[in-house]
Amino acid sequence: MEQDVNSPIMREFKHNQDVLVAIGNETRQAILITLAQETQDLGMRVGEIGRHTHLSRPAISHHLKILKDAGIVSVHKEGTKNFYRLNARNKMQDLRSLIDKILSLCE
Repeated sequence: MEQDVNSPIMREFKHNQDVLVAIGNETRQAILITLAQETQDLGMRVGEIGRHTHLSRPAISHHLKILKDAGIVSVHKEGTKNFYRLNARNKMQDLRSLIDKILSLCE
């Protein structure tokens, strides 16, 4: 089946590709859940995320970079300290638009 790369649904998939990849990994899902449950305004440092997820610092940093590049997580720097927080509202609204388009095709 040949796909029209200029179709609205294909454009939506392409637009959301980085988010889909980022949230499709169980380790990143665990980090997102940890950040979502965090109540501090500043966010969480890598060490704090590690205490909740039991992941190594290098693993957390790797996954945070993917989440940050996808626009789901933001970083706030204070001196040499980095604080990560969930910042997914816009990206999740974009994803909702993709889901709505898929649902319209199912009718």
